[in-house]
Amino acid sequence: MSDLRIRLIPGLSLALLVLILDQLSKWWIVERVMAPPQVIEVTSFFNLVMVWNRGVSFGLFDSGGDYSVWILSGLAMVIVMVLAVWMGRSERGGLNLLLGLIIGGAIGNVIDRFRYGAVADFLDVHMGGLHWPAFNVADSAITVGAILLVADSLFGGEESLTNKDETGSDRS
Repeated sequence: MSDLRIRLIPGLSLALLVLILDQLSKWWIVERVMAPPQVIEVTSFFNLVMVWNRGVSFGLFDSGGDYSVWILSGLAMVIVMVLAVWMGRSERGGLNLLLGLIIGGAIGNVIDRFRYGAVADFLDVHMGGLHWPAFNVADSAITVGAILLVADSLFGGEESLTNKDETGSDRS
């Protein structure tokens, strides 16, 4: 098996797992739980809801009209391709896992845009009257992957996943 395949397997496997979990959870919510749409109080700080996000994170750029599905999906797939190339060039397994989280989540949301015309968000975390914008499994994977990637880059020091080249040499 080639070095490239060996490097890609962990990250792409995690991306596939995220994609499967995301799409299964959305199918369950859209087809089973939210037919008809409702608010289901799970705990005093967590609800299941049905929100259709036609924009990006937190509903930004929600007014893009009919072309937003194509524009946002195209942008997401360009980002996925860039991350996949980065993954293929990296020999750092931990980095590839973080990239896999982001890739799997991005593809999950692209599938929603073409399937429903919007991203299905259903997890609602709140405290008192303040609600975090609804999100889904894909959003969670993207957020966790991106935060850990930035944190590793800023605070990883010599053991940083992003601060080494393929030979293990420090780039700084």
